[in-house]
Amino acid sequence: MRLLPTLFCAATVTLSLLAAPAAVADDQLAASMCDYVAADDKNRLRKVLSDYRLRLRNIYDGVVCNGQSLIRHSFASNAADVGEFIAKQLPGSAIADSGDIAWAEANGFAASPLLAVLKERAGS
Repeated sequence: MRLLPTLFCAATVTLSLLAAPAAVADDQLAASMCDYVAADDKNRLRKVLSDYRLRLRNIYDGVVCNGQSLIRHSFASNAADVGEFIAKQLPGSAIADSGDIAWAEANGFAASPLLAVLKERAGS
């Protein structure tokens, strides 16, 4: 009778320990993606997405770089090529609803070629 609660506790600890490395790996992957955006390295970003079999539209909301979305991080890093790649991977409705266009105009990025791409994708 006493063995069952002990086994349950041991299983819970084991499962939580197994989940910890996955969270660290996810953080490292997100940090790599942020670095590739900052470096305007579209090929490496594309490769990491391919290697991990990820679709940008599925993980976009979960990746934050310096408190910003990937699009905003690309604006701040002057990474127009990567920003255009990201915009093309996302649905136009997601871009229109994100507020990134208004944010870019309000933060001095009105002359950026990336803003034109976002507006085109959003249908504005």
